[in-house]
Amino acid sequence: MATTVTAKGQVTIPKPIQDMLGIVPGSKVDFHCAADGSVLLTCADRKQPASRFEKLHGHAGKGLDTDAIMA
Repeated sequence: MATTVTAKGQVTIPKPIQDMLGIVPGSKVDFHCAADGSVLLTCADRKQPASRFEKLHGHAGKGLDTDAIMA
């Protein structure tokens, strides 16, 4: 994925990368320069992105309780 540097030296982090790292508005990121010239971007907040199961937690809504289902 490529992006363009603005006149202010800013870049937009591609959405798939934001999602993978859990970067949201207000997140802090770290840049690490490697000896081979590559740069590693990490989320400085150290928040792990929610798993696909965590995203579903609590989304079933209100419904029948166990006793009603068993009846």
